[in-house]
Amino acid sequence: MAQLTLESTRRGSTERIKRLREISDKECQPSISMERAVLLTEAYKKWEGKVSAPVLRGLAFKHIMANRTNYIEKGALIVGEKGDRPWAAPTFPELCCHTLEDFDNMDQREKVFFKVTAADRKIQEEVIIPYWKDRAMMTRMNKLLPEEWHLLFDAGLYTEFLMQRGPGHTVADGKMYQKGFADFKAEIEAVIESLDYANDPEALNKREELEGMKLVCEGMIIFGKRYAQEARELAAKETDPQWKQELLDLAEVCDVIPEHAPKTFRQAIQMYWFVHIGVTVEMNNWDAYSPGKLDQHLEPFYEKDIEAGRLTREEARELLENLWIQFNNQPAPPKVGITLKESATYTDFCNINTGALRPDGTSGVSDVSYLILEVMDEMKLLQPSSNVQISRKSPEKFLKEALKISRKGWGQPALYNSEAILAELSYLGKSVDDARESGVCSGCVEVGTAGKEAYVLTGYLNVPKVFELVMNRGFDPYSGKQVGLDLGDLREMTSYDEVYAAFEKQMEYVVNVKIAGNNMIERMYMKFMPVPLLSVMTDDCVRDGKDYNAGGARYNTSYIQCVGMATITDSLAAIKKNVFEERNVTMEALLQACKDDFAGHDEIFELVHDQTPKYGNDDDYADDLLRAAVDTLQKVIAGRKTPKGATTVVEFLPTTCHVYFGQVMEASPNGRHAGIPLPDGISPEKGADRNGPTAVIKSASKIDQLKTGGALLNQKFTPSVVAGEAGILNMAALVRSYFAMDGHHIQFNVVERETLLKAQANPQDYEDLIVRVAGYSDYFNNLDRALQDEIISRTEQAFG
Repeated sequence: MAQLTLESTRRGSTERIKRLREISDKECQPSISMERAVLLTEAYKKWEGKVSAPVLRGLAFKHIMANRTNYIEKGALIVGEKGDRPWAAPTFPELCCHTLEDFDNMDQREKVFFKVTAADRKIQEEVIIPYWKDRAMMTRMNKLLPEEWHLLFDAGLYTEFLMQRGPGHTVADGKMYQKGFADFKAEIEAVIESLDYANDPEALNKREELEGMKLVCEGMIIFGKRYAQEARELAAKETDPQWKQELLDLAEVCDVIPEHAPKTFRQAIQMYWFVHIGVTVEMNNWDAYSPGKLDQHLEPFYEKDIEAGRLTREEARELLENLWIQFNNQPAPPKVGITLKESATYTDFCNINTGALRPDGTSGVSDVSYLILEVMDEMKLLQPSSNVQISRKSPEKFLKEALKISRKGWGQPALYNSEAILAELSYLGKSVDDARESGVCSGCVEVGTAGKEAYVLTGYLNVPKVFELVMNRGFDPYSGKQVGLDLGDLREMTSYDEVYAAFEKQMEYVVNVKIAGNNMIERMYMKFMPVPLLSVMTDDCVRDGKDYNAGGARYNTSYIQCVGMATITDSLAAIKKNVFEERNVTMEALLQACKDDFAGHDEIFELVHDQTPKYGNDDDYADDLLRAAVDTLQKVIAGRKTPKGATTVVEFLPTTCHVYFGQVMEASPNGRHAGIPLPDGISPEKGADRNGPTAVIKSASKIDQLKTGGALLNQKFTPSVVAGEAGILNMAALVRSYFAMDGHHIQFNVVERETLLKAQANPQDYEDLIVRVAGYSDYFNNLDRALQDEIISRTEQAFG
């Protein structure tokens, strides 16, 4: 973890917050916590084979919550950690049973490390591995998935999220603020009582699911009661009168939360945080459990407490700052192998939506929205990822305040188009009422309905590598194996249409193999890995007696995230224009130039790299090819049904996978060199966008983004370009213009190239430098060299 300077770690509106942040950033070290794995194993050894899967998962969760360490940091107003201490990450052996070599790698790697003690290693070797090595989902998947799936996976054609993480991208709605877990338990018991065993053939299965849900409610109640007891026990021994009283106040909060509905602003924040910890301890769901429209959820409590004199604005801000620190204390659980390559960060992608439209269609901006912006700006933490939803009804002041933070150069907040979100949700079949009430983005840019939907990321698709297979007749130079279809020799094809048809056919083959694998994996989660707590928190799982992972949510969506759109577009343009239209290079010569990484082919490189139309310049020649490629992806991916009834959807985002995908590729026909990262999201290829930011957004808007699950667009500016009032006005106009063209998302890096180069050369002098990577921000020092180089090479835009 990057260590911050004293100035940056002393951020916070009060001395309490400054101290808590200093502990989080300077005194804590990323480490493994074995506690959850040990407790889970105890529960499975006791009950596996004796009860159904939902009941087993409920019993295991209750056992964990009844026996886990409940950590309380001195001075904390909000409590709850995933591990037994801050920055201690639990492991999930039921998903991925780490080998001892994995533990050594986690402990020793330079970036995104987790320290592992000798005691941790001994527990893994003697307790965890013997029980879980053949039971873990990753082990089961590797045995089940067919050879053709593994060939494409190993070659870097796609990744698979659910090997080391469970289905997620789930966002909270408002139900936890109206009800406590005693209420949820009572509702579950009422549904159990109403089951009709004579006429409903699923009644017995529903009962088992509901019994599991009831058990997790009991586990959550125990969680709060144990925290209340711990606070009182600490208070009894405490000699500092202020902290003694604060411990007693904390105990009173935990007497209420989460058993009962919150009544105050502090209780409401603690309620969300307890549920967040519960959901992310139950399963390493991808991503963390986001709070959704947090400003709207907290607004009634804030206004009531202010009016009653129980709370000041300053106290509310301090509570929110404490919540930010709790987010910061939770690194994403450790990843290994390809999963690390697709998401190499401590960030757990918990995303707050601020300023979204209200259910009645009016602006949701309130004083709590501005408070969140102030907290985001003051704390300057990677987690939570913060975004603002901007609509036609958003006050201009709110947009400008958000942009003032964004131009400070650390990548938050990202900006999302509220009207586009609603249109996307409508296109994907959500009701207008549900979309207005719960339309949010989570993770990087993914759209869904909070509290009502399971929208699950299944993995990244390497779009330009599919074309590389066409170039090599299905042979993969990286793995040295035949992994795709042999569709003939490109050198013998007589038209661009014939080349593109081969690309479409290869894409259909790769996607079919990927989706077949998705369906197998989804069935495994349906059978072995119910998530009763997440089911309690998601409509309509309780009503229907059906688990979240088995299609119990009101809406179910399965995403394939497409990467490298600018590379495939510019490569197609290079072939179409130069080989078939102008005939100034032969296909044979171009293929050989790619094979040689353009060494000795300077004229061809200059032709395809500098003299061919490129996406990102508002050039219809290139942009029409982008549209064609997107249409192909929509044709082969969109609308495919999964075993649990989900609909498969296209989206465009990379996290850090664009680096890995580039590393497994040869040079591309557009002049991209071998091993170089692909562009992120729908951003143009590095250096290809030469006509300014307005041209970029015009090109990007030619994709029908309203038929996707989200599309990520990065833009990079130097600080001088966005300085002063004129800079803010230009940024605001760019955002408004892009959103008027139905753009889904835009975010900014505001940093000098020279600063990044200095940070790369002298990392010790830039330990607090934060940059926007893809749909998240990270410390520049925490990025590997290839990703640093990719960010440095992004085009620096200027207005006018």
